[in-house]
Amino acid sequence: MPTAETGPQSCWPAIARDAIEHAVRYGEAAADGAAPAQPEPEVGGVFVTLHKLGRLRGCMGVLEPQESLIATVRQAAVCAALRDPRFHPVTAAELAAVEIEVSVMSRPQRLRDLQQLELGRHGIIVGRGRNRGLFLPQVATEYGFSREEFLSRCCSEKAGLPPDAWRDPRTEVLIFTTDVFTEVT
Repeated sequence: MPTAETGPQSCWPAIARDAIEHAVRYGEAAADGAAPAQPEPEVGGVFVTLHKLGRLRGCMGVLEPQESLIATVRQAAVCAALRDPRFHPVTAAELAAVEIEVSVMSRPQRLRDLQQLELGRHGIIVGRGRNRGLFLPQVATEYGFSREEFLSRCCSEKAGLPPDAWRDPRTEVLIFTTDVFTEVT
């Protein structure tokens, strides 16, 4: 199950916050500094989730990082704050009320058997053709989904596919885990 991490890597929310604050105030992303330019091979993606007063305020991610983890966290953070199509861009007045969560994904693996999917531990990516959708692991537990509901809702709500598309052999279903880092306030 994904957990809030502390320690040296718990800096990811602070890096995300810096990128968001810079983008909201100055309209551009902060410089990447001296970070290595290569993506980390074990990382399958990064998602940044924003909450305000306990409600979702934005969530965007990068599934196939082409840059360093630092640059990818910054990119996902700015997208979550300014480009999530479900929300208006975060304003400077809101910054203090926004809570940040960074989910660093493992490399996705094909789901071969429904019993392999552990709710709360695995996130899912479903796709067929150009249609793709993703749910982070915490979605299943937040909404109390069964395995079938988790897959069906991802198909219909995220991938634009019929709810039962996950049963179709033409639909690719991948699972992944996350390390979740939350801000310490």
